[in-house]
Amino acid sequence: MSSARVSRHARIRMMAAVATVCALSAAPLAPQAVAADTPPYSETYRPQFHFTPQKNWMNDPNGLVYYKGEYHLFYQYNPNGNSWGDMSWGHAVSRDLVHWEELPLALSHDDEEMVFSGSAVVDWNNTTGFGTKKNPPMVAIYTSAYKDGGKQAQSLAYSTDRGRTWTKYQGNPVIDIGSDNFRDPKVQWYAPTKSWLMTVSLSAEHKVQFYSSKNLKDWKLQSEFGPTGATGGVWECPDLFPLAVDGDKKKIKWVLVVNINPGGIAGGSGSQYFIGDFDGKKFTADDKGTYTPPTGTVVQDFEGTDFGSWTTTGTAFGQGPATGAVDWQGPVTGFDGKGLANSFHGGDGATGTLTSPEFTVDSPYLNFKVGGGRHPHEAGTVMDRTPPEGTVLADFEGGTYGDWTATGDAFGSAPATGTLPDQGQVSGFLGDGLANTFLNGDASTGTLTSPEFTLDKKHINFLIGGGNHPADSDNPTAVELLVDGQVVRSSTGKDGEALNWASWDVGDLAGKKAQIRIVDNNSGGWGHLNVDHIMLSDTQAQRVSQETSVNLLVDGKVVRSATGADSESLDRASFDLRPYAGKKAQIQILDMNTAGWGHVMADQFTAADKPAQSVVQRADWTDYGKDYYAAVSWENAPGGKRYMIGWMNNWDYGQSIPTSPWRSAQSVPREMALRTINGRIRLTSKPVGSLESLRQQHPATASGVTVKSTSKPLISRAATGKALDIEATFSLKDADRFGLKVRTGAGGEETVIGYDTTTQELYVDRTRSGAVDFNSTFPGVRTAPLKPENGKVTLRILVDWSSVEVFGGNGEAVITDQIFPDPSSTGVEVFAEGGTAALDHMRAWQLKSIWR
Repeated sequence: MSSARVSRHARIRMMAAVATVCALSAAPLAPQAVAADTPPYSETYRPQFHFTPQKNWMNDPNGLVYYKGEYHLFYQYNPNGNSWGDMSWGHAVSRDLVHWEELPLALSHDDEEMVFSGSAVVDWNNTTGFGTKKNPPMVAIYTSAYKDGGKQAQSLAYSTDRGRTWTKYQGNPVIDIGSDNFRDPKVQWYAPTKSWLMTVSLSAEHKVQFYSSKNLKDWKLQSEFGPTGATGGVWECPDLFPLAVDGDKKKIKWVLVVNINPGGIAGGSGSQYFIGDFDGKKFTADDKGTYTPPTGTVVQDFEGTDFGSWTTTGTAFGQGPATGAVDWQGPVTGFDGKGLANSFHGGDGATGTLTSPEFTVDSPYLNFKVGGGRHPHEAGTVMDRTPPEGTVLADFEGGTYGDWTATGDAFGSAPATGTLPDQGQVSGFLGDGLANTFLNGDASTGTLTSPEFTLDKKHINFLIGGGNHPADSDNPTAVELLVDGQVVRSSTGKDGEALNWASWDVGDLAGKKAQIRIVDNNSGGWGHLNVDHIMLSDTQAQRVSQETSVNLLVDGKVVRSATGADSESLDRASFDLRPYAGKKAQIQILDMNTAGWGHVMADQFTAADKPAQSVVQRADWTDYGKDYYAAVSWENAPGGKRYMIGWMNNWDYGQSIPTSPWRSAQSVPREMALRTINGRIRLTSKPVGSLESLRQQHPATASGVTVKSTSKPLISRAATGKALDIEATFSLKDADRFGLKVRTGAGGEETVIGYDTTTQELYVDRTRSGAVDFNSTFPGVRTAPLKPENGKVTLRILVDWSSVEVFGGNGEAVITDQIFPDPSSTGVEVFAEGGTAALDHMRAWQLKSIWR
């Protein structure tokens, strides 16, 4: 079960604090309410060959098992809404891992528990006694998330009719260690000991535990693994399985998959893996050796008694370098020498900057260490928090709502004075009061409406935070502008507690009578709003920086940025300076955040010829994209195959993606293998072979296409579309970067799938892929290491209505990213930058829908 855990508000709010809260202005970016006459599975952004439920929220795949000709896909599901909540197990089956039939709800939440993630097995020998040997039961092993107290324990349910109906075991739970971070059991039959093996996560401790049982009811702890590898977030949804290396069945290695959130390779959610050996009790990871960072010229190491020629503003950085932790801070590790820059002086509430003198860029990379809060830089933000001049309609000071009218129970009888009980830390409001509808948790609802006023200025500015449920969704959390009783403008939060400015241009409504209405009609996850300082002004308010980051400034603009991982341990980071050679630049360390983890630490800035790698970069990842999480594999698949599937979303913005009446898809199932690549054993993946059955009969082809520092469309009509399967091979020439652009079209939209010859990395750039600004962490470039083979780069690209999955080389470099382009953006282009590249050959198939 993924770590949103909305029932544990304080924890999720801290983890979701990175979600920037500046609201959408005017109309939403994409349709949130679907027209009644839109046929199911034809809505805007609806995936055509990825599984999605017909409606409502879905996350982790669960209970993956093959039985009697059917692949079972259970999944975390909210039967009552399109955001996280009321976690239950949805259910679908397939005979080919491509075409899916959605079945009725399998395991439902009830008054006592939510049904979190887990696995399913066929109990062939009826060790449980739930069935018979002639009709063996299917047994689900899931995490009971108890509503009273939040404890998590492992429980059973069983079915004797091929998974169609289920009974929860009366003896639940079967493992209870008294923890509220103990979840996601993956169970399999371990033949050498003729017993069941459970792999389960101690999430907050970054550990995986292994248990054994003869009957699925009585379990014995065998060993623990971790912490190691990437530990920037909670460990979840573990999986353990054996695979032959390079197809040699005499050489078996075990793979331990551990999903992590946040702290993934692309930020937020990710899926890492370890390769090693398993003896029936203990998993031992292969030794990858020690890491030696590249050498270079130290620019600043903070070993002096003061900051030297670096300048400070504010109070956060103190009078000089820290020698580790400062007052009230946890232990700080990972810095070099005796000193570091540390903005925890005065605690998280203090802010400030630390800026280097200007220098000329004369090295390819700037390597450094960074730690502290995970609050990334957001483009277009300013540091000045002063509101523009204007007329204040409501600042919620003075302990009353004045002449505003409240309904329901969400607003209470007076404004809040900050954070409410069980709520994550609220920040960014002005003065002492704000409207905060978390009064009785997310379950409370209501409205708060202003008296009528005249629109006599060009803008309405206000501060907003809280849930992302737009005004035209079924259960909104929104600020609305009413003219003649009709909603003419609206904004919503971004699933974060920090408030930031939103602004409506109301120039075309000058002289009209209007009202402001704050609406909380949502009782699910993030079902609340924080609102403050509503004002009329002739100046648009600018979003304010809330970052804790290290930035590179060129010509006064931020061109590179890095942030911490909500950790007091510093890790390595690197800026690619090559595009800015010869230019004047500055390093700026910023702490503009006053909420949880509102501080940053930095050390050892070094100019170098090669980039340094962080612990996260040195870890191994099943997928390097932003949207592949909770990856687990099927048990009992025919032919000993190991198929894996992941949740195609990310907790950074998962509840904010612009889809309705469903939210979230599963990835394409992938066949996994271990291959020796460049001397190392790597876990590789490729799309399940049966996906090719969706290919239209005649592919578009291209061969011998040379491009030089340009982009050219692939004209063939068959090479365009919203659902494509593309195979392409490029030859390296002298281009810096080359590849394909897909879903090109309206307003310059494009999703760039490229290869960087200098860094030897595959990349996906979705910065201009369509709707991107519903969350600041969504746009960006994702990279994966990929060495050419015999001077060539081979790609397999799956394009769906709202995603791309890119498989590079032999499947060792995979990037999965959601995209939300305009439906009219259907073009495909080949491109090269900084020189020439050759598209040796390409085949592109349009794919049929699995829903037609």
